Amino acid sequence: MPLDIEEFRKAGYKAIDRICDYYYSLHAKPVVSQVQPGYLREALPENAPEHGEDFDNVQDDYQKLIVPGLTHWQHPSFFAYFPTACTFEGILGDLYASSTSNPGFNWACSPACTELEAVVMDWTAKLLGLNPEFYNTSGRGGGVMMTSASDSALTAIVAARSRFIRLNPTIPLNNLVIYVTSQTHSLGLKAGLVLGLQVRVLDVKEEDAFALRGESLRTVIEEDREKGKRPFILVVTVGSTSSGAIDRIDEAGHVLKEYPDIWLHVDAAWAGMTLVCPEFRERAQLEAINEYATSFCTNFHKWGLVNFDASTLWVRDRTLLTDALDITPEFLRTKHGDEGTVIDYRNWHLGLGRRFRSLKVWFVLRSYGAEGFRGYIRKCISLNNQFASYIRDSPDFAFVTQPSFALTVFRLEPKMPEPLSLQSLNSLNRIFYSRLSARHDVLLTQTQLNGVFCIRLAVGAARTDDTHIKHAYDVMVEEALVAINTWRETLPAATD
Repeated sequence: MPLDIEEFRKAGYKAIDRICDYYYSLHAKPVVSQVQPGYLREALPENAPEHGEDFDNVQDDYQKLIVPGLTHWQHPSFFAYFPTACTFEGILGDLYASSTSNPGFNWACSPACTELEAVVMDWTAKLLGLNPEFYNTSGRGGGVMMTSASDSALTAIVAARSRFIRLNPTIPLNNLVIYVTSQTHSLGLKAGLVLGLQVRVLDVKEEDAFALRGESLRTVIEEDREKGKRPFILVVTVGSTSSGAIDRIDEAGHVLKEYPDIWLHVDAAWAGMTLVCPEFRERAQLEAINEYATSFCTNFHKWGLVNFDASTLWVRDRTLLTDALDITPEFLRTKHGDEGTVIDYRNWHLGLGRRFRSLKVWFVLRSYGAEGFRGYIRKCISLNNQFASYIRDSPDFAFVTQPSFALTVFRLEPKMPEPLSLQSLNSLNRIFYSRLSARHDVLLTQTQLNGVFCIRLAVGAARTDDTHIKHAYDVMVEEALVAINTWRETLPAATD
């Protein structure tokens, strides 16, 4: 039977207690789930129950069946992929938002959803130091919440295509090209698949710290235009996933002044949150973002202390979104919408319905405050600096590229009588990483930079401290010794 109010109250108390117990014991759990593929299907019946069950049994099965199958992204020794924030304030914000579930597709269906989002997006724009042109209060630009940076980029690309077609109605669609770099998140390539458009991946160089440079961009644009190809959007990155690279937005923006129909989208999904700290704004290219960006994205749900999902997108001109995406059937028309006195956020992105995401951002911003946010970002960067110092002082490890904020990319590079070839180093590091990834007490991820196989350590869990950084390094030293010996055993076969 469905829960009544008092039964819900009791079940809610139990859920909160178990969530608290989970976080109390999190540090003692394996970082990585120990289950095998298909474990859950074997444990569950083939069909949904015919009759309702006691809800206590449902909650007990969550503990018994679901928790063992979780990889614990909030574990203090989780250093893989990117941070995924999860705070108690965000959890409660999600709970409140779910309790008054509504689709939020226009102002009238729930005014608080729209108005809080508009306010919170302006709070955040100011916190990050964005140009006032991006504020909702500007009446021209503004910010909107999305599910992910992929959705934000896809929305920007759809709007950029629409703008380009209006400006260049005689150019065939199959001549349009999306520009990304080899360090851009896969969101760019996926957008090309979704929209059926060409994507050109621009090469970046190790000597430029894997950043896109202006002259390289200019050369490629000229090459494509001579062939009749027309780039209409460039996606640049602040803090790429693989390397932490920061594209030279200043140089790219200067080049694009000569090509005003090319949209400049800044994907700062992970590292954009560093802008809350004034001392990191120059490195993160804030001045260039404010001068040249058509749109800017960062994710609260990565390094912003807000539970997934909570991506944010700002545009300098909101009509670029609404001209491309405004569909208003009669049943969605409202007095305020027709008068233009309110924002109807459904016209700022691809979907119709939307979640009340701004509530959890509001909870977190008010609880932590700007200084609490800055303290969290600075702590993560300090911990990464600690790890980087271990790599720097080690005779057996080396940076593949310089540390970027809270990310270090490195490889095992032991001193040998003769320098090792790239192939040998890659082989050794694959063995090393296979040993690391088999560990239960720490989790890192692999990547490849211009043919170099390497390993990433990303700091971001709120509960990580210097003891977890030291433990991670000690584990690496331990596994490196075994990996080197294992690799040496393969040398005769490799030589043949």
